[in-house]
Amino acid sequence: MKPISEKDTQRLMSFYQQGNYKSAVEESKKLIINYPKELILHNILGVCLERQGMFQPAAEAYKEALKINPAVPELQFNLGAMLYALNRWDDAIIHYKKAIDINPNFTEAFFNMGITYQSQALFEKAIESYDNALKLQPGFYEAIGNIGTIKQLQGDLDNAIKYFEKALNINEDGRGHYNLAGALRNHGSLSIAIVHYKKAIELSTNEPEFYSDLGDALWHDGQIKEANKFLRLAVKVSPSHLRANYQLAIFLYDNKMFEEAIKYFEASQFQDWEERTLYCLYKLENFNQFEARLKKAVTHKNSSPFLATLSTHYSQNMKIKDTYNFCPNPLDFICHEKVPELTDKNSKLLYDLINDINTCKIGERKQKRLSYGVQSAGNLFKRPEKSFKSLEIALSKLIKSYFLKFKGVPCEFINSFPKEVEFSSSWFVKMQAGGHLSSHIHEDGWISGAVYLSIPQNINQQNEGGIELSTDGDEYPRMHDDFPRKILLPEVGDVIFFPSSVFHRTIPFDSDEERICIAFDLKPGPM
Repeated sequence: MKPISEKDTQRLMSFYQQGNYKSAVEESKKLIINYPKELILHNILGVCLERQGMFQPAAEAYKEALKINPAVPELQFNLGAMLYALNRWDDAIIHYKKAIDINPNFTEAFFNMGITYQSQALFEKAIESYDNALKLQPGFYEAIGNIGTIKQLQGDLDNAIKYFEKALNINEDGRGHYNLAGALRNHGSLSIAIVHYKKAIELSTNEPEFYSDLGDALWHDGQIKEANKFLRLAVKVSPSHLRANYQLAIFLYDNKMFEEAIKYFEASQFQDWEERTLYCLYKLENFNQFEARLKKAVTHKNSSPFLATLSTHYSQNMKIKDTYNFCPNPLDFICHEKVPELTDKNSKLLYDLINDINTCKIGERKQKRLSYGVQSAGNLFKRPEKSFKSLEIALSKLIKSYFLKFKGVPCEFINSFPKEVEFSSSWFVKMQAGGHLSSHIHEDGWISGAVYLSIPQNINQQNEGGIELSTDGDEYPRMHDDFPRKILLPEVGDVIFFPSSVFHRTIPFDSDEERICIAFDLKPGPM
Protein backbone atom coordinates (compact mmCIF):
# COMPACT_ATOMS: atom_id res chain seq x y z
CA MET A 1 0.00 0.00 0.00
CA LYS A 2 1.39 3.36 -0.99
CA PRO A 3 2.07 5.90 1.81
CA ILE A 4 -0.22 8.82 2.47
CA SER A 5 0.50 11.82 0.26
CA GLU A 6 2.09 14.99 1.60
CA LYS A 7 -0.91 16.96 0.29
CA ASP A 8 -3.37 14.87 2.36
CA THR A 9 -1.18 15.16 5.43
CA GLN A 10 -0.88 18.94 5.08
CA ARG A 11 -4.65 19.32 4.62
CA LEU A 12 -5.31 17.32 7.77
CA MET A 13 -2.67 19.20 9.77
CA SER A 14 -4.10 22.51 8.58
CA PHE A 15 -7.50 21.64 10.09
CA TYR A 16 -5.81 20.61 13.32
CA GLN A 17 -3.57 23.67 13.62
CA GLN A 18 -6.51 26.00 12.97
CA GLY A 19 -8.42 24.37 15.80
CA ASN A 20 -11.04 23.06 13.39
CA TYR A 21 -11.22 19.74 15.22
CA LYS A 22 -14.54 18.64 13.76
CA SER A 23 -13.21 18.86 10.20
CA ALA A 24 -9.96 17.21 11.29
CA VAL A 25 -11.92 14.27 12.71
CA GLU A 26 -13.91 13.88 9.49
CA GLU A 27 -10.77 14.10 7.38
CA SER A 28 -8.91 11.60 9.60
CA LYS A 29 -11.70 9.05 9.33
CA LYS A 30 -11.80 9.38 5.51
CA LEU A 31 -8.03 8.92 5.23
CA ILE A 32 -7.96 5.97 7.65
CA ILE A 33 -10.19 4.03 5.23
CA ASN A 34 -7.45 4.22 2.60
CA TYR A 35 -4.46 4.26 4.95
CA PRO A 36 -5.42 2.11 7.99
CA LYS A 37 -1.78 1.58 9.02
CA GLU A 38 -0.82 5.25 9.14
CA LEU A 39 -0.15 5.88 12.80
CA ILE A 40 -0.34 9.67 12.49
CA LEU A 41 -3.96 9.49 11.32
CA HIS A 42 -5.11 7.55 14.39
CA ASN A 43 -3.11 9.84 16.66
CA ILE A 44 -4.53 13.05 15.13
CA LEU A 45 -8.03 11.54 15.32
CA GLY A 46 -7.50 10.77 19.01
CA VAL A 47 -6.16 14.24 19.80
CA CYS A 48 -9.01 16.01 17.99
CA LEU A 49 -11.66 13.84 19.66
CA GLU A 50 -10.00 14.51 23.01
CA ARG A 51 -10.07 18.28 22.40
CA GLN A 52 -13.84 18.01 21.89
CA GLY A 53 -14.29 16.11 25.14
CA MET A 54 -15.11 12.84 23.36
CA PHE A 55 -12.96 10.69 25.62
CA GLN A 56 -14.20 7.19 24.80
CA PRO A 57 -13.80 7.56 20.99
CA ALA A 58 -10.42 9.22 21.61
CA ALA A 59 -9.32 6.23 23.70
CA GLU A 60 -10.36 3.89 20.87
CA ALA A 61 -8.33 5.94 18.39
CA TYR A 62 -5.22 5.76 20.60
CA LYS A 63 -5.70 2.00 20.98
CA GLU A 64 -5.71 1.62 17.18
CA ALA A 65 -2.52 3.68 16.98
CA LEU A 66 -0.87 1.45 19.59
CA LYS A 67 -1.75 -1.65 17.57
CA ILE A 68 0.43 -0.19 14.83
CA ASN A 69 3.29 0.72 17.19
CA PRO A 70 3.00 -0.04 20.93
CA ALA A 71 6.49 1.32 21.58
CA VAL A 72 5.54 5.01 21.32
CA PRO A 73 5.50 6.36 24.92
CA GLU A 74 3.40 9.42 24.03
CA LEU A 75 0.62 7.18 22.72
CA GLN A 76 0.66 5.08 25.89
CA PHE A 77 0.50 8.35 27.84
CA ASN A 78 -2.40 9.71 25.76
CA LEU A 79 -4.39 6.51 26.22
CA GLY A 80 -3.70 6.63 29.97
CA ALA A 81 -5.02 10.21 30.10
CA MET A 82 -8.24 9.20 28.32
CA LEU A 83 -8.78 6.23 30.62
CA TYR A 84 -8.28 8.53 33.61
CA ALA A 85 -10.88 10.93 32.20
CA LEU A 86 -13.26 7.95 31.94
CA ASN A 87 -12.60 7.10 35.63
CA ARG A 88 -10.86 3.88 34.63
CA TRP A 89 -8.03 4.63 37.02
CA ASP A 90 -6.42 1.22 37.27
CA ASP A 91 -6.26 0.95 33.48
CA ALA A 92 -4.81 4.45 33.26
CA ILE A 93 -2.01 3.44 35.65
CA ILE A 94 -1.16 0.46 33.42
CA HIS A 95 -0.57 2.70 30.40
CA TYR A 96 1.33 5.36 32.33
CA LYS A 97 3.66 2.60 33.53
CA LYS A 98 4.08 1.35 29.96
CA ALA A 99 5.01 4.88 28.87
CA ILE A 100 7.62 5.04 31.65
CA ASP A 101 8.99 1.58 30.78
CA ILE A 102 9.58 2.83 27.23
CA ASN A 103 10.90 6.23 28.37
CA PRO A 104 12.13 6.28 32.01
CA ASN A 105 12.55 10.07 31.76
CA PHE A 106 8.88 10.73 30.93
CA THR A 107 8.21 13.36 33.60
CA GLU A 108 4.57 13.99 32.69
CA ALA A 109 3.77 10.27 32.94
CA PHE A 110 5.06 10.19 36.53
CA PHE A 111 3.03 13.31 37.28
CA ASN A 112 -0.19 11.98 35.78
CA MET A 113 0.31 8.67 37.57
CA GLY A 114 0.56 10.67 40.81
CA ILE A 115 -2.73 12.42 40.02
CA THR A 116 -4.38 9.06 39.37
CA TYR A 117 -3.14 7.56 42.64
CA GLN A 118 -4.22 10.74 44.45
CA SER A 119 -7.73 10.38 42.99
CA GLN A 120 -7.86 6.90 44.53
CA ALA A 121 -6.63 8.24 47.90
CA LEU A 122 -3.48 6.11 47.50
CA PHE A 123 -1.47 8.96 48.91
CA GLU A 124 1.90 7.32 49.50
CA LYS A 125 2.01 5.98 45.93
CA ALA A 126 0.97 9.39 44.66
CA ILE A 127 3.80 11.10 46.58
CA GLU A 128 6.29 8.54 45.25
CA SER A 129 5.16 9.31 41.68
CA TYR A 130 5.41 13.07 42.24
CA ASP A 131 8.87 12.63 43.78
CA ASN A 132 9.97 10.70 40.68
CA ALA A 133 8.72 13.55 38.49
CA LEU A 134 10.63 16.02 40.66
CA LYS A 135 13.86 14.04 40.35
CA LEU A 136 13.62 14.56 36.61
CA GLN A 137 12.35 18.15 36.83
CA PRO A 138 13.08 19.77 40.24
CA GLY A 139 11.14 22.91 39.32
CA PHE A 140 7.89 21.06 38.59
CA TYR A 141 5.83 23.28 40.88
CA GLU A 142 2.52 21.53 40.09
CA ALA A 143 3.94 18.28 41.53
CA ILE A 144 5.18 20.14 44.60
CA GLY A 145 1.77 21.75 45.08
CA ASN A 146 0.00 18.40 44.74
CA ILE A 147 2.20 16.92 47.47
CA GLY A 148 1.14 19.89 49.59
CA THR A 149 -2.51 19.06 48.92
CA ILE A 150 -1.95 15.45 50.02
CA LYS A 151 -0.20 16.59 53.19
CA GLN A 152 -3.18 18.83 53.93
CA LEU A 153 -5.60 15.95 53.38
CA GLN A 154 -3.51 13.85 55.76
CA GLY A 155 -3.73 16.58 58.41
CA ASP A 156 -0.02 17.42 58.16
CA LEU A 157 -0.59 21.16 57.85
CA ASP A 158 2.97 22.21 58.67
CA ASN A 159 4.38 20.25 55.73
CA ALA A 160 1.45 21.21 53.51
CA ILE A 161 2.31 24.88 54.08
CA LYS A 162 6.00 24.21 53.34
CA TYR A 163 5.18 22.54 50.02
CA PHE A 164 2.72 25.25 48.99
CA GLU A 165 5.29 27.93 49.83
CA LYS A 166 7.97 26.05 47.88
CA ALA A 167 5.71 25.82 44.83
CA LEU A 168 4.97 29.54 45.05
CA ASN A 169 8.68 30.36 45.22
CA ILE A 170 9.09 28.62 41.85
CA ASN A 171 5.93 29.96 40.22
CA GLU A 172 3.67 32.55 41.81
CA ASP A 173 0.12 32.01 40.63
CA GLY A 174 -3.37 32.42 42.02
CA ARG A 175 -4.05 28.75 42.60
CA GLY A 176 -0.85 28.43 44.61
CA HIS A 177 -1.84 31.31 46.90
CA TYR A 178 -5.35 29.87 47.20
CA ASN A 179 -4.01 26.47 48.26
CA LEU A 180 -1.67 28.07 50.78
CA ALA A 181 -4.51 30.21 52.16
CA GLY A 182 -6.64 27.11 52.81
CA ALA A 183 -3.84 25.37 54.69
CA LEU A 184 -3.05 28.48 56.74
CA ARG A 185 -6.70 28.89 57.66
CA ASN A 186 -6.97 25.29 58.86
CA HIS A 187 -3.74 25.86 60.78
CA GLY A 188 -5.39 28.74 62.63
CA SER A 189 -3.60 31.59 60.83
CA LEU A 190 -6.77 33.31 59.65
CA SER A 191 -5.37 36.81 59.08
CA ILE A 192 -2.42 35.51 57.02
CA ALA A 193 -4.80 33.26 55.06
CA ILE A 194 -6.83 36.34 54.11
CA VAL A 195 -3.68 37.97 52.69
CA HIS A 196 -3.09 34.96 50.44
CA TYR A 197 -6.73 34.72 49.34
CA LYS A 198 -6.48 38.36 48.24
CA LYS A 199 -3.23 37.63 46.41
CA ALA A 200 -4.88 34.67 44.67
CA ILE A 201 -7.64 36.97 43.42
CA GLU A 202 -5.11 39.57 42.29
CA LEU A 203 -3.28 36.98 40.15
CA SER A 204 -6.36 35.23 38.72
CA THR A 205 -9.39 36.03 36.61
CA ASN A 206 -12.82 35.65 38.19
CA GLU A 207 -12.36 32.37 40.05
CA PRO A 208 -15.63 32.07 42.06
CA GLU A 209 -14.16 29.85 44.79
CA PHE A 210 -11.42 32.43 45.42
CA TYR A 211 -14.01 35.16 46.05
CA SER A 212 -16.24 32.84 48.06
CA ASP A 213 -13.52 31.49 50.37
CA LEU A 214 -12.12 34.98 50.92
CA GLY A 215 -15.61 36.16 51.84
CA ASP A 216 -16.03 33.27 54.26
CA ALA A 217 -12.64 33.95 55.86
CA LEU A 218 -13.42 37.68 56.20
CA TRP A 219 -16.73 36.80 57.84
CA HIS A 220 -15.01 34.63 60.44
CA ASP A 221 -12.55 37.46 60.99
CA GLY A 222 -15.44 39.79 61.83
CA GLN A 223 -15.19 41.86 58.62
CA ILE A 224 -18.89 41.56 57.81
CA LYS A 225 -19.20 44.28 55.16
CA GLU A 226 -16.21 43.01 53.16
CA ALA A 227 -17.38 39.41 53.58
CA ASN A 228 -20.77 40.26 52.13
CA LYS A 229 -19.10 41.96 49.15
CA PHE A 230 -16.92 38.99 48.15
CA LEU A 231 -19.53 36.30 48.85
CA ARG A 232 -21.97 38.09 46.55
CA LEU A 233 -19.26 38.69 43.95
CA ALA A 234 -18.61 34.93 43.78
CA VAL A 235 -22.24 34.26 42.86
CA LYS A 236 -22.30 37.17 40.42
CA VAL A 237 -19.25 35.79 38.61
CA SER A 238 -20.69 32.26 38.52
CA PRO A 239 -24.45 32.13 39.27
CA SER A 240 -24.50 28.32 38.99
CA HIS A 241 -21.50 27.67 41.26
CA LEU A 242 -22.94 25.39 43.94
CA ARG A 243 -20.55 26.06 46.82
CA ALA A 244 -20.50 29.82 46.19
CA ASN A 245 -24.30 29.89 46.45
CA TYR A 246 -24.14 27.76 49.58
CA GLN A 247 -21.51 29.89 51.33
CA LEU A 248 -23.45 33.08 50.61
CA ALA A 249 -26.59 31.39 51.93
CA ILE A 250 -24.78 30.36 55.13
CA PHE A 251 -23.64 33.95 55.66
CA LEU A 252 -27.20 35.26 55.18
CA TYR A 253 -28.60 32.48 57.38
CA ASP A 254 -26.21 33.34 60.20
CA ASN A 255 -27.12 37.01 59.91
CA LYS A 256 -30.85 36.19 60.14
CA MET A 257 -31.63 37.15 56.54
CA PHE A 258 -33.67 34.00 56.19
CA GLU A 259 -35.83 34.74 53.14
CA GLU A 260 -32.83 35.66 51.00
CA ALA A 261 -30.84 32.72 52.39
CA ILE A 262 -33.52 30.28 51.17
CA LYS A 263 -33.05 31.54 47.61
CA TYR A 264 -29.35 30.72 47.62
CA PHE A 265 -29.70 27.41 49.48
CA GLU A 266 -32.15 26.24 46.84
CA ALA A 267 -29.80 27.41 44.07
CA SER A 268 -26.93 25.49 45.67
CA GLN A 269 -28.50 22.05 46.23
CA PHE A 270 -25.29 21.58 48.21
CA GLN A 271 -24.62 19.40 51.29
CA ASP A 272 -27.27 20.08 53.97
CA TRP A 273 -29.16 22.74 52.01
CA GLU A 274 -32.51 21.07 52.76
CA GLU A 275 -31.98 21.24 56.52
CA ARG A 276 -30.79 24.84 56.30
CA THR A 277 -33.84 25.78 54.24
CA LEU A 278 -36.09 24.12 56.82
CA TYR A 279 -34.32 26.09 59.56
CA CYS A 280 -35.03 29.35 57.71
CA LEU A 281 -38.69 28.46 57.22
CA TYR A 282 -39.01 27.53 60.90
CA LYS A 283 -37.41 30.77 62.05
CA LEU A 284 -39.81 32.66 59.76
CA GLU A 285 -42.65 30.67 61.43
CA ASN A 286 -43.81 29.48 58.05
CA PHE A 287 -45.08 26.30 59.66
CA ASN A 288 -47.20 25.00 56.76
CA GLN A 289 -44.35 25.01 54.29
CA PHE A 290 -41.95 23.81 56.98
CA GLU A 291 -44.11 20.79 57.81
CA ALA A 292 -44.59 19.85 54.15
CA ARG A 293 -40.85 19.98 53.47
CA LEU A 294 -40.03 18.21 56.74
CA LYS A 295 -42.27 15.26 55.81
CA LYS A 296 -40.47 14.98 52.49
CA ALA A 297 -36.97 15.29 54.00
CA VAL A 298 -37.41 12.58 56.64
CA THR A 299 -38.28 10.04 53.95
CA HIS A 300 -34.83 10.15 52.32
CA LYS A 301 -32.44 11.64 54.92
CA ASN A 302 -32.15 8.93 57.53
CA SER A 303 -28.96 10.10 59.25
CA SER A 304 -28.93 13.87 59.67
CA PRO A 305 -28.38 15.29 63.18
CA PHE A 306 -29.47 18.74 62.01
CA LEU A 307 -32.73 17.36 60.64
CA ALA A 308 -33.19 15.57 63.96
CA THR A 309 -32.88 18.89 65.82
CA LEU A 310 -35.62 20.43 63.68
CA SER A 311 -37.91 17.40 63.73
CA THR A 312 -37.57 16.88 67.49
CA HIS A 313 -38.18 20.55 68.30
CA TYR A 314 -41.18 20.79 65.98
CA SER A 315 -42.81 17.63 67.35
CA GLN A 316 -42.29 18.74 70.97
CA ASN A 317 -43.35 22.28 70.14
CA MET A 318 -46.58 21.18 68.46
CA LYS A 319 -47.03 18.20 70.80
CA ILE A 320 -47.21 15.71 67.94
CA LYS A 321 -45.38 12.45 67.25
CA ASP A 322 -41.83 12.73 65.97
CA THR A 323 -41.64 10.55 62.85
CA TYR A 324 -37.86 10.84 62.54
CA ASN A 325 -36.21 7.99 64.41
CA PHE A 326 -32.73 9.49 64.48
CA CYS A 327 -32.20 9.90 68.22
CA PRO A 328 -35.32 9.67 70.41
CA ASN A 329 -34.73 11.18 73.86
CA PRO A 330 -31.36 12.67 72.86
CA LEU A 331 -30.56 13.82 76.41
CA ASP A 332 -30.25 10.14 77.35
CA PHE A 333 -27.14 10.00 75.16
CA ILE A 334 -25.17 12.62 77.08
CA CYS A 335 -21.77 11.47 78.36
CA HIS A 336 -20.08 13.16 81.36
CA GLU A 337 -16.89 11.55 82.60
CA LYS A 338 -13.23 12.08 83.38
CA VAL A 339 -10.46 12.05 80.80
CA PRO A 340 -8.03 9.59 82.47
CA GLU A 341 -4.96 11.46 81.21
CA LEU A 342 -6.21 14.67 82.92
CA THR A 343 -7.42 13.36 86.27
CA ASP A 344 -4.20 14.03 88.17
CA LYS A 345 -3.96 17.66 89.32
CA ASN A 346 -0.28 17.51 88.35
CA SER A 347 -1.09 16.07 84.94
CA LYS A 348 1.62 16.92 82.44
CA LEU A 349 -0.89 16.81 79.61
CA LEU A 350 -3.13 19.32 81.39
CA TYR A 351 -0.16 21.63 81.93
CA ASP A 352 1.00 21.27 78.31
CA LEU A 353 -2.47 21.94 76.89
CA ILE A 354 -2.92 25.16 78.83
CA ASN A 355 0.65 26.23 78.08
CA ASP A 356 0.24 25.61 74.34
CA ILE A 357 -3.09 27.44 74.26
CA ASN A 358 -1.49 30.46 75.96
CA THR A 359 1.87 30.55 74.16
CA CYS A 360 1.49 29.09 70.65
CA LYS A 361 0.65 31.38 67.77
CA ILE A 362 -2.93 30.26 67.19
CA GLY A 363 -5.25 32.64 65.40
CA GLU A 364 -8.65 33.65 66.71
CA ARG A 365 -11.97 33.79 64.94
CA LYS A 366 -14.96 35.99 65.67
CA GLN A 367 -17.86 34.12 67.24
CA LYS A 368 -20.95 36.24 67.80
CA ARG A 369 -22.52 33.67 70.13
CA LEU A 370 -19.54 34.05 72.47
CA SER A 371 -19.52 36.87 75.04
CA TYR A 372 -16.47 37.91 77.08
CA GLY A 373 -14.19 35.32 75.57
CA VAL A 374 -12.09 34.24 72.61
CA GLN A 375 -12.25 31.24 70.30
CA SER A 376 -9.39 29.80 68.25
CA ALA A 377 -9.43 29.47 64.48
CA GLY A 378 -8.52 26.33 62.57
CA ASN A 379 -8.51 22.75 63.86
CA LEU A 380 -6.33 22.22 66.96
CA PHE A 381 -6.09 18.49 66.33
CA LYS A 382 -4.44 19.21 62.95
CA ARG A 383 -1.70 21.27 64.59
CA PRO A 384 1.79 19.86 65.34
CA GLU A 385 1.80 20.35 69.14
CA LYS A 386 2.01 17.01 70.95
CA SER A 387 -0.49 18.07 73.60
CA PHE A 388 -3.33 18.39 71.08
CA LYS A 389 -2.42 15.09 69.43
CA SER A 390 -2.41 13.35 72.84
CA LEU A 391 -5.82 14.77 73.72
CA GLU A 392 -7.18 13.65 70.35
CA ILE A 393 -6.04 10.09 71.06
CA ALA A 394 -7.55 10.15 74.56
CA LEU A 395 -10.90 11.40 73.24
CA SER A 396 -10.91 8.78 70.48
CA LYS A 397 -10.69 6.03 73.10
CA LEU A 398 -13.57 7.49 75.12
CA ILE A 399 -15.80 7.86 72.05
CA LYS A 400 -15.13 4.26 71.00
CA SER A 401 -16.11 3.10 74.52
CA TYR A 402 -19.20 5.33 74.36
CA PHE A 403 -20.32 3.64 71.14
CA LEU A 404 -19.88 0.17 72.65
CA LYS A 405 -22.00 1.24 75.61
CA PHE A 406 -24.93 2.20 73.37
CA LYS A 407 -24.36 -0.37 70.63
CA GLY A 408 -27.61 -2.13 69.89
CA VAL A 409 -29.89 0.79 70.78
CA PRO A 410 -32.39 0.88 67.88
CA CYS A 411 -31.93 4.36 66.44
CA GLU A 412 -30.07 5.87 63.52
CA PHE A 413 -27.67 7.81 65.74
CA ILE A 414 -26.16 4.49 66.80
CA ASN A 415 -26.85 2.48 63.61
CA SER A 416 -24.99 5.01 61.46
CA PHE A 417 -22.34 5.88 64.03
CA PRO A 418 -19.06 6.79 62.26
CA LYS A 419 -16.85 3.73 61.81
CA GLU A 420 -13.70 5.86 62.14
CA VAL A 421 -13.16 8.48 64.84
CA GLU A 422 -12.18 11.65 63.00
CA PHE A 423 -12.59 15.15 64.42
CA SER A 424 -13.84 17.55 61.77
CA SER A 425 -13.09 20.52 64.03
CA SER A 426 -11.58 21.34 67.41
CA TRP A 427 -10.93 24.69 69.02
CA PHE A 428 -10.30 26.28 72.40
CA VAL A 429 -12.64 28.71 74.13
CA LYS A 430 -11.32 31.02 76.85
CA MET A 431 -13.85 33.01 78.89
CA GLN A 432 -13.45 35.76 81.45
CA ALA A 433 -15.93 37.19 83.98
CA GLY A 434 -19.38 37.39 82.42
CA GLY A 435 -18.38 34.82 79.81
CA HIS A 436 -21.00 32.65 78.17
CA LEU A 437 -22.03 30.99 74.91
CA SER A 438 -25.62 31.37 73.75
CA SER A 439 -27.64 28.29 72.84
CA HIS A 440 -26.71 26.54 69.59
CA ILE A 441 -26.02 23.24 67.90
CA HIS A 442 -23.13 22.15 65.68
CA GLU A 443 -24.81 21.47 62.36
CA ASP A 444 -21.85 19.68 60.81
CA GLY A 445 -21.05 17.22 63.60
CA TRP A 446 -22.20 13.79 64.77
CA ILE A 447 -21.04 14.18 68.34
CA SER A 448 -20.14 17.54 69.90
CA GLY A 449 -18.47 18.17 73.22
CA ALA A 450 -15.81 19.86 75.29
CA VAL A 451 -12.89 18.99 77.56
CA TYR A 452 -12.48 21.30 80.56
CA LEU A 453 -8.99 22.51 81.43
CA SER A 454 -9.69 25.40 83.82
CA ILE A 455 -12.89 26.05 85.79
CA PRO A 456 -13.65 29.09 88.04
CA GLN A 457 -13.92 28.05 91.67
CA ASN A 458 -15.26 31.32 93.09
CA ILE A 459 -18.92 30.77 92.25
CA ASN A 460 -21.64 32.98 93.77
CA GLN A 461 -24.75 31.67 92.06
CA GLN A 462 -25.89 28.09 91.51
CA ASN A 463 -24.93 26.61 88.13
CA GLU A 464 -22.60 29.48 87.16
CA GLY A 465 -20.25 28.34 84.39
CA GLY A 466 -22.22 25.14 83.88
CA ILE A 467 -23.40 23.75 80.56
CA GLU A 468 -27.11 23.50 79.81
CA LEU A 469 -28.30 20.89 77.30
CA SER A 470 -31.79 20.81 75.84
CA THR A 471 -33.97 20.00 72.85
CA ASP A 472 -34.83 23.71 72.69
CA GLY A 473 -32.62 26.68 71.97
CA ASP A 474 -31.23 29.13 69.43
CA GLU A 475 -34.40 31.24 69.70
CA TYR A 476 -36.47 28.63 67.87
CA PRO A 477 -40.18 29.58 67.85
CA ARG A 478 -41.88 28.24 70.96
CA MET A 479 -45.54 27.54 71.71
CA HIS A 480 -44.66 26.67 75.32
CA ASP A 481 -41.67 26.15 77.63
CA ASP A 482 -42.13 22.44 78.21
CA PHE A 483 -38.83 21.16 76.75
CA PRO A 484 -36.48 18.76 78.54
CA ARG A 485 -33.14 20.17 79.71
CA LYS A 486 -30.15 19.19 81.83
CA ILE A 487 -27.51 21.28 83.56
CA LEU A 488 -24.07 19.78 84.16
CA LEU A 489 -21.28 21.31 86.24
CA PRO A 490 -17.92 20.29 84.79
CA GLU A 491 -14.69 19.99 86.75
CA VAL A 492 -11.13 20.22 85.54
CA GLY A 493 -10.31 17.07 83.55
CA ASP A 494 -13.94 16.35 82.65
CA VAL A 495 -15.28 15.76 79.17
CA ILE A 496 -18.93 16.23 78.26
CA PHE A 497 -20.19 15.15 74.85
CA PHE A 498 -23.57 14.49 73.29
CA PRO A 499 -25.34 14.07 69.93
CA SER A 500 -24.73 17.13 67.78
CA SER A 501 -28.50 17.53 67.48
CA VAL A 502 -28.65 18.71 71.12
CA PHE A 503 -28.76 22.42 71.94
CA HIS A 504 -26.18 23.59 74.45
CA ARG A 505 -25.12 26.82 76.08
CA THR A 506 -22.71 28.03 78.75
CA ILE A 507 -24.33 29.63 81.78
CA PRO A 508 -22.72 33.04 82.55
CA PHE A 509 -20.31 33.32 85.49
CA ASP A 510 -18.99 36.34 87.42
CA SER A 511 -15.69 35.02 88.76
CA ASP A 512 -12.47 36.75 87.74
CA GLU A 513 -10.94 33.31 87.11
CA GLU A 514 -10.55 32.05 83.57
CA ARG A 515 -12.64 29.24 82.12
CA ILE A 516 -10.81 27.23 79.43
CA CYS A 517 -12.08 24.31 77.41
CA ILE A 518 -11.33 22.58 74.13
CA ALA A 519 -14.47 21.90 72.11
CA PHE A 520 -14.72 19.39 69.29
CA ASP A 521 -16.98 17.81 66.69
CA LEU A 522 -16.85 14.19 65.58
CA LYS A 523 -17.10 13.99 61.80
CA PRO A 524 -20.13 12.09 60.50
CA GLY A 525 -19.51 8.95 58.50
CA PRO A 526 -20.22 8.80 54.73
CA MET A 527 -23.89 9.32 53.91
